[in-house]
Amino acid sequence: MKHRALALTCLLSALWFTAMLPAQAQAAQKVSMATSAKAYKVDAARHVYAAYANRIYKGKLPPLVHAIVVLEVELDAQGEVKDIQMIRVPTHAPDVTAEVRKLIQQASPMPAPTRLGGVKFTEVWLVDKSGRFQLDTLTEGQR
Repeated sequence: MKHRALALTCLLSALWFTAMLPAQAQAAQKVSMATSAKAYKVDAARHVYAAYANRIYKGKLPPLVHAIVVLEVELDAQGEVKDIQMIRVPTHAPDVTAEVRKLIQQASPMPAPTRLGGVKFTEVWLVDKSGRFQLDTLTEGQR
């Protein structure tokens, strides 16, 4: 009986400690098992979708989206953003470029690319006028 009480106390302490960690620290516990940048890109996209579930455009995108942002993200071995290089930006919507950069930084750390020791990948953000988006890696396509 004492062992059960001790085990329950340890479990509750661990749960309490985890709940008290900042969201960023909890996110840092995620690990990617990807062995290539292409495979890691899927883990990163899923992470972004989970972080911004209410901003994901559901279903097929309209034939013309408001803005397309193409960028290259570099992460360290812990999944922290080291660099974001904008490759293609919508000149008509500079606010979208700034928002995408902010969303990536706020979603950091991404799942730790432990097998890669850091990773660099390219992603395409497809953004509609309401600010909802899909990532090309997980897109549902267009109508």
